[in-house]
Amino acid sequence: MSVSVKAQFVPLSEASEISILTIGPGAELYDKFGHSAFRINDPATGQDVVFNYGVYDFDTPNFYTKFAQGKLLYQLGVSYYDSFYESYVAQNRWIKEQTLNLTQSEKQAVSNFLWNNARPENKKYKYDFFFDNCATKIRDVTQEVLGNKLEFKDDHITETYTFRELIQQNLNANSWGSLGIDIALGAVIDRAAKPIEYQFLPDYVFKGAANAVIHRNGKTEPLVKNTKVLFENKPQPPRSNFFLSPIFILGVLGLLIVLVTYRNYKNNRRSRYLDALIFFFTGLIGIFLLLLWFATDHTATANNYNLLWAFPISILVFWVIGKKKPSPKIKRYTLLLLLLLILLAIHWITGVQVFAIGLLPLLIALAIRYVYLIYVIGKE
Repeated sequence: MSVSVKAQFVPLSEASEISILTIGPGAELYDKFGHSAFRINDPATGQDVVFNYGVYDFDTPNFYTKFAQGKLLYQLGVSYYDSFYESYVAQNRWIKEQTLNLTQSEKQAVSNFLWNNARPENKKYKYDFFFDNCATKIRDVTQEVLGNKLEFKDDHITETYTFRELIQQNLNANSWGSLGIDIALGAVIDRAAKPIEYQFLPDYVFKGAANAVIHRNGKTEPLVKNTKVLFENKPQPPRSNFFLSPIFILGVLGLLIVLVTYRNYKNNRRSRYLDALIFFFTGLIGIFLLLLWFATDHTATANNYNLLWAFPISILVFWVIGKKKPSPKIKRYTLLLLLLLILLAIHWITGVQVFAIGLLPLLIALAIRYVYLIYVIGKE
């Protein structure tokens, strides 16, 4: 249940507390990374509300178009704590609370900032998965209010991860969600993240706050004075079926391509409809990736070298490869596609971009098919 922001700029009592709530991962892909929010609890005034930067309005005109373009505005929502808590308990997601070690004036400053940010004219912001989301807002608001007094230490970060590796910590590598993310996001997320940048994930907001300190009056004190588990979820067995996984499905698809290619070789013929389908679908995926790179505001979809296997131009010539006797120029084009796959392998080995492991059977099959096409075209 949402809370009206009218008349909420009230003084907090000495008994008030401000805390960070961290929510565990959920069952759906968009819940896999957890969630973060602020809580203001003042028993003296009865105020117990949650400030949640992960709200968006489904009634927004052209909602899905804006979402795809990276132009969808998220907003700060305010709800009563009880309803917030019950919603995540119902989803069987754990809830942890870190009560912040703030003076009375600092509590009031955080409260004033949040209520002001929740005004209709201030509550919307342009979402960015890595740099401006529900988790980074917790870090940024705390820094904004406490200023130089707050120090986020990084000695709890003992390993260096790229943004892609941080995402994949929350996913099963052999899942369609993991595959889709690795295909859609480009090489820009394969750089090492700075420790402070880890906090685009709620779990690292929790860890960062736990290790942060406040400098005041010549003394150093921890940012968090108390941590407790508000709800412990019941572990659920993973819902996975290997026979529906990317490795299996794409493995079967790749095997079929190889088997058809072998049969074509033995019979000295070419399954032209298979080639037309390969060119069409890889080209179609390539156009989609190209649009994500150049026609959207998403920062993470740039420099996407999945275009080396999903080459957009293929969709323009799929009908040519489908002919009984295609132009000899198609042979040179297919050689280009094979060279692009070799370049992709070099990018993968050297770490320029990491590609979805589930794609490997398909990429091997494509390479074998392209080698055969180079051999057979012109002999038909």
